[in-house]
Amino acid sequence: MQRTAPSRAGRASGPPVRASTRDRGGPSAPRFLDSAVPRYLQLADLMRQRIARGTWPHGHRLPSLEALIDEFGVARVTVRQAIDVLAREGLVSPQQGRGTFVTGAPSRERIINVVTTLAELARVYEDTQPRIVNIDESVGSPPLAGDEGTAAPSYAFMRRVHLRAGKPYCVINIWLDERIFRKSPAAFRSQTVIPLLSAMKGLRIATAHQVLTIASADMEVAGLLELPMNAPVAEVRRVFKDEAGTVIYLADVTYRGDAIRLEMDLKP
Repeated sequence: MQRTAPSRAGRASGPPVRASTRDRGGPSAPRFLDSAVPRYLQLADLMRQRIARGTWPHGHRLPSLEALIDEFGVARVTVRQAIDVLAREGLVSPQQGRGTFVTGAPSRERIINVVTTLAELARVYEDTQPRIVNIDESVGSPPLAGDEGTAAPSYAFMRRVHLRAGKPYCVINIWLDERIFRKSPAAFRSQTVIPLLSAMKGLRIATAHQVLTIASADMEVAGLLELPMNAPVAEVRRVFKDEAGTVIYLADVTYRGDAIRLEMDLKP
């Protein structure tokens, strides 16, 4: 299958900006990384977080253009572009002669809720109905740890990106028992795998386990998810086994940090 490289449209040109007390507003100013994500989008994301956290509440007047340039250590056009992004999202409103004011708040919706049962997980993927972009497919061996189970004879490997409303929210590497994959290859290529496995007649998932870890995006994942490099992400490893202890499904999923929500009841 042909590999699809992440889009580099809009990549900031020129060498990465180096931090200095002269042009970065002091040693504590944020550092912007050279990545596939333009610097003005990185700045817009930082400003969006301030609005979401209430640091800049509704009605708040943003610092002046010169103050923002001095604080973030970026060019005037970068600040203007970032403000324009937020204005198109309805979060701020530039007013001639008065300044720029906060007029909205980012949505707190999360695409994926971390759940604790396989049935709930299947429903999550059915409800989100992502658009799937397959970027790799092959037959290979899964990177199983010694205590994760017995390997099947062979696996179909799929690397894909899930999108919602045109925005990528996770990169997923899937190793699926090839005997299962061959029963419905077209469906497995075009649909989310877990609901298909849950509905497959004659297949019983005896055990299902997942581990969530907070990490940071490397260069490749950052490009695929349209994030700055080292942005926070959630990494989830899932292992499904049949009654014989054979691993029939293994997945390593990397979610955008702003796409996932973890909620649980704590025992008093």
